[in-house]
Amino acid sequence: MTDYQRYALYYAPSAQSDLGQFGNAWLGRDPVTDDELPRPAVSRIDADDVIAATTSPTRYGFHGTLKPPFALKDGQSRAELEAAVESLCTEAAPITCGPLTLKSIGQFLALLPTKPVAPLENLAGMLVRGLDDFRKPEDMAAMNKRRAAGLTERQEDYLVAWGYPYVMEEFRFHLTLSNKLAPEQLARFEESLGPIVAPLCDAPFQIDDICLFGDPGNGKPFRLLKRFALAG
Repeated sequence: MTDYQRYALYYAPSAQSDLGQFGNAWLGRDPVTDDELPRPAVSRIDADDVIAATTSPTRYGFHGTLKPPFALKDGQSRAELEAAVESLCTEAAPITCGPLTLKSIGQFLALLPTKPVAPLENLAGMLVRGLDDFRKPEDMAAMNKRRAAGLTERQEDYLVAWGYPYVMEEFRFHLTLSNKLAPEQLARFEESLGPIVAPLCDAPFQIDDICLFGDPGNGKPFRLLKRFALAG
């Protein structure tokens, strides 16, 4: 079993689903095999612009974060982590939210589920709390890098407690589609992507499994390592 520098718990749609086919193609990579995929044709945006605008989400793979990336604490193993994730998933039922919607969050573009989203927030909180014993504490340099963005008092408390500021009440699930973009570019991408993602935003958004991803380090792409069914 290969060890990774960091691990994360994500939602990632099946590569066979319409959402998975779109997301993986948009980012140009299959997170399971790491194979490159042809990018979809998008009006008013050429292929090079798409590649340049998606470098960060392409590295992470098409996903929605549930427990942010963390290094394993000394004495913990990937096998033990997988067993703990599997155990937690037996207590969590599949989730249905409202349909996805295409929105800008700050300077980047994403797909977000609409209400009700409380069960999804509860799932993320359960994973953050239930797996925290596996997390190696962040070093001060990493903590200060987070603080440089400007944190509220509650976000600072969560950074200290959980190693990441945007958890619990600060959590906002999203499927990232771009890097941070200039306002004109963000508006153009949103307008051009709208018709493409519209069919994906017709039906309720469902999560029936979650995925363990691994970060090899050195800027290499994250890999989807294993799926765990929600069976509670």
